[in-house]
Amino acid sequence: MKKTKLELTWPGKDKRPQLEPRILLEHPERGHHAASRREGDLFDNMLIKGDNLLALKALEQDYAGKVKCIYIDPPFNTGAAFEHYDDGLEHSLWLSLMHERFAALRTLLSDDGYIFVHLDDNEAAYARVLMDEIFGRANYVATVTTTTNAPSGFKSLS
Repeated sequence: MKKTKLELTWPGKDKRPQLEPRILLEHPERGHHAASRREGDLFDNMLIKGDNLLALKALEQDYAGKVKCIYIDPPFNTGAAFEHYDDGLEHSLWLSLMHERFAALRTLLSDDGYIFVHLDDNEAAYARVLMDEIFGRANYVATVTTTTNAPSGFKSLS
């Protein structure tokens, strides 16, 4: 009997465009490097401006399986419109965008690495199912919850 896995499906999930590897070009006037390198340094920090999926694909060539910690703060998909982007994507489009990025991040993450995803209740449960599919359900560690008491800001809960 063939084993099947539980997965989330949506219109367009299987219609992901194939991206070609990209090259990151440094802008010397805007870059900042340490004055000196220490033994064992692997690289300087990078600030990459541009489409994040294309940047992730460009990083694969040099960093696949080497990244120890990833923190992402994707759109919450609240339906709000902000000055620099619309946070109200159709749900299946949001799922497709996140699936592509989680898959690219999985390629970069080392086997002993961690990924932290900052979301609110709008899409957190769906992101968890996507991540279970891509990273493996057994690799889930915990959900950290914070609450905001406006106007004083974030308060940690135990």
